[in-house]
Amino acid sequence: MSDRRRRFKRGLLLLLLIAACTAIWFLRPYPPDQTALKAMQGGEGITVTDYGEWIVFEGGQSFDPSVIFYPGARVKPESYAPLARLLAGYGHRVFIARMPFNLAVADVQRADELLKNFPDQPFVIGGHSMGGAMAARYAAFHADRFSGVFFLAAFPDKRGDLSQTKLPVLSLLGTRDGIVDPQKFKAGKSLLPTQAVYMSIEGGNHSQFGSYGMQEGDYQAIISAQDQWQQTAAALEQWMLQAILR
Repeated sequence: MSDRRRRFKRGLLLLLLIAACTAIWFLRPYPPDQTALKAMQGGEGITVTDYGEWIVFEGGQSFDPSVIFYPGARVKPESYAPLARLLAGYGHRVFIARMPFNLAVADVQRADELLKNFPDQPFVIGGHSMGGAMAARYAAFHADRFSGVFFLAAFPDKRGDLSQTKLPVLSLLGTRDGIVDPQKFKAGKSLLPTQAVYMSIEGGNHSQFGSYGMQEGDYQAIISAQDQWQQTAAALEQWMLQAILR
């Protein structure tokens, strides 16, 4: 083997190693913290069942609609357990998707099985960050099966254009969010129905919609995570009561 070929092979192997390390670093998930892990435990009237592809939260009472939740990019689904428990406490069944590589973009159609298994169940769908954008993509092609779409620190892209639908939409954004691009968020409003509701969580940030610590690039919140979850759950509940259950 010539020296040139050996150098080429060594260079190719080095490039592949760098690419693999980069992919591993990029796909490294944000794990649930201790608060989230505690919220994953059943009790106090809340049942938590892990079905593998879905984590389901249910309360003692049952009110429509049920909630389909797509997690943010690289965020473990268990990280949203505190918020899901609060929604289950309001009586809504909450389905949190477990996505391949912790990326909702890897399986936008994940909600198919729920719509198939519960054909008569009213659902809202939404998610956090990238999860919200992917939930909008799914809803755009299945608008007749949903009672509404919600965004937590998220906005739709062109493939998630909901502007021609009559779906109720709720968008929540923390005033201390350091991840969402303000210009892209503003542009995303043109892809939502004119009746979409926008709400700010004063002092909330991007990371505290979940419970996984501080996301790189985010701003420090000036309210507690518990406060942000409670405000988020209350806003979702009020939106579902007014816009969906009317």
